[in-house]
Order: sequence, then C-alpha cells, then structure tokens
Amino acid sequence: MQNKFIKSALNYTGGKYKLLPQIIPQFSKDYDRFIDLFAGGATVSANISFFDSDKKYLINDIENHVIDFFKYLAEIDFDNLINQIESKISYYGLSDSKVNGYKFYNLDSSKGLGSYNKEKYKKLRDDYNLSKDNVLFYLLIVYGFNNQVRFNNQGNFNLPVGKRDFNKSMLNKLREFHQCFKKGSFDFSSKDFREIEIQKSDFIYADPPYRITTASYNENGGWGIQDDLDLMDYLDKVDSLGAKFALSNVFIHNGKYNKELINWSKKYNVSELDFHYNNSNYQTKAKNNNTQEVLITNYSEKLEVYDESK
Repeated sequence: MQNKFIKSALNYTGGKYKLLPQIIPQFSKDYDRFIDLFAGGATVSANISFFDSDKKYLINDIENHVIDFFKYLAEIDFDNLINQIESKISYYGLSDSKVNGYKFYNLDSSKGLGSYNKEKYKKLRDDYNLSKDNVLFYLLIVYGFNNQVRFNNQGNFNLPVGKRDFNKSMLNKLREFHQCFKKGSFDFSSKDFREIEIQKSDFIYADPPYRITTASYNENGGWGIQDDLDLMDYLDKVDSLGAKFALSNVFIHNGKYNKELINWSKKYNVSELDFHYNNSNYQTKAKNNNTQEVLITNYSEKLEVYDESK
C-alpha cells in the first residue's frame, strides 16, 4: 500500500512533487495513453503509473541525457543497477556514508562531504563527458551541487561537487522510482513538443518552463513568448481533436503577468493551486513571492479522483 507520493530519482528543476496531491485528483482517467510533454524528472508520470499501471505512458523531454537515463532505468534490473552504482563509487573512491558514516571521512553532516569528494568528482565528471554513461550520469547528480542537472553549450555536464553522496535516502528514492518504471508501459522521446503527435484517446500533461519566472532553466531566453504561443496553439489542436489536456503554469510571479496565457485560458477551466511548496531549485525564493500557479484543463469535471491509499 502506498501511503505517500513517490519522488523522482532526479532532483529536477520545476519538479511537481509537492503539488501532486492538488493536481493528480484533477487529472482525467479517460484516456489510453498519458503523455508527459515536458517530463523533467518524470515525477508526475511515475506517480500516475503507480496508480494506473494498465495505461500507456510517453515520457518526453528535450533534455536527451535525462531521457537516456530513464530508458536505462526501465530496462535494467534493480539489483544489477545497484551493483553498477556501488562498483563505480568504489572505482572513483567516492564517499559512501550509508556504509561508513561521516566520521570515517573526518567530516560531519553540516559540513558535508564535498571536500573529500571534490577531486574524485572531477574525474567522474570528465569521464562522463567523454562516455555519456548512464550510471556516471546518475552519480554526477547524486554527488553534484544540489543534485541538479546542468549542461553547458558544448553538451558537457558542468556542475561542481555537492555536499551529499549515495546515502540511504537516495537509495530508497531510487528504488521507489525504479519500481514505477516496472509497473507501467513506457515509451520515451526527447523531441520538441511541437513534434509530438497525438491521438483522440491521449491525455496530455504539459508543464513547460514558466516564461515569467526566474528559474535556471529559463535563463538566457531559454523559453520565450513564441514558445508560449506555440504551446497554446498546440493545446488548442489537442482540444479540437477531442483529446484532453492539463497545463501547469503561472499567471503572476513577482509582479509580472503572463497576459497571453491569462487571455488564452478564458476559454478553458482554471484551478488555482497552492504555490507554497519550497524547492530551492525551482525558482528564486518563491515561497514569499506573489505567485499564482494554476492548472488549466479543457474538461471541467473530475472524472475520478486518485486515491493515495490504494
């Protein structure tokens, strides 16, 4: 019995974990295939598949390194995965606090393990940027700064070392997340959302970059007004086809208004969400900002509520 929602194995910018109790009950169950159009860390898909493993799922994200890792998770046995992770930790000489604790490294939890892992992490990062190995990718995130995912313009992972390691919490999170991929029927793609073809029996969940926020994924003009307009047009086509969609976004943030989105949403159904979940990677100190986060759907009724207790 599941008594809580499942976290992604990746601490992905913009993750919806703390909003799941609000958005999942508003999802339609009247579909054959769930399309996660901007999957990110795939938190939403993983949890939906746990509740409804009989459906088909398409996890799509433009970040191909993440999609490659998800494909790998879906194919590998968990014991084999852990053996490979532990082997790489040993090979690079990285810390293993779940076995040795912090005192073994003459460090404590407040200081973290970065000073011990720094040079070893650099070697790990250099090797990954040459090989693009999936296990090394995961370890870069686990041992990296704030467990984030970041690549430079040359396609190289470029985050510095972080404070934590592959501890018991990370192990348990990976186990639960991996189980989700074994329950549902998954396909994966790393396409621009405009290239994703839909059918009437699909349900599309779209959680794009939020144009008016200051999240790291939207620096340097990563998502602009034309992208917003193209997505609105795409979802209009979804609606005209007779398929259902749900769109996460913000109307207001830090005094900025997404006027185009507000006007477009008037022909659909809008639910305001309680924004006050605090993920430091999500956007700058959003907890105290004037932010209105919404879920926009092209259907009004809650067809069936997902029950966490089942």
